[in-house]
Amino acid sequence: MRGRVASMAPMTECFPSRTTFPAGGGGGSLGTGCVHLCIDMQRMFAEPTEWRTAWMPRVLPQVVRIARAHPDRTIFTRFRPVQHPGEGRGTWRTYYERWASMTGERMAPELVGLVPALAEFVPPAMVIDKRVYSPWFETDLDERLRARNVDTLVVTGAETDVCVLAAVLGGVDRGYRILLATDALCSSCDKSHDALMTLYRMRYGHQVETATTAEILARWP
Repeated sequence: MRGRVASMAPMTECFPSRTTFPAGGGGGSLGTGCVHLCIDMQRMFAEPTEWRTAWMPRVLPQVVRIARAHPDRTIFTRFRPVQHPGEGRGTWRTYYERWASMTGERMAPELVGLVPALAEFVPPAMVIDKRVYSPWFETDLDERLRARNVDTLVVTGAETDVCVLAAVLGGVDRGYRILLATDALCSSCDKSHDALMTLYRMRYGHQVETATTAEILARWP
């Protein structure tokens, strides 16, 4: 029966839209409406903790290149855990029971900070702290961007399949053009990183584009 149902199901073909950065100028150009949104490149993910993202050091040089090119147009987000195990609403309470070592009372406070190679850009780069995956929830990020007439976000950081995902979808919902720097994103899970990059390319082609750091900087003077 299961095989019969499967054979009778209609076939749906997926038609990917353009998602790679266009060659040359035109639609691929970036200008004053662009901001670099760097997600959670923090010491607690780079150093030996339970949340360490092993290949963050591999993408860090690319993130630094973008931040150095446009420090005054860079916004860093930082994920701030609760202070005590068991704090938080709903599943966040049990989350921090599981990850008690990463709560404020047990973790060195400096680990919440940006990795040193990026901290040097603040200021003029700005920092936004958040308590959940999304940088859009209970922050003034959208207001800051609209005040600067921003329409495009170059997104870098960690992790591709968690906080970056929340940042991307929140940006899409608010109408921003999203440009993912493919060599400046990282995750602690290779398979889900690859799956998300495939998903972005196959299902969000009108709103999410992908490009390397070199391609981005070539079109963002």
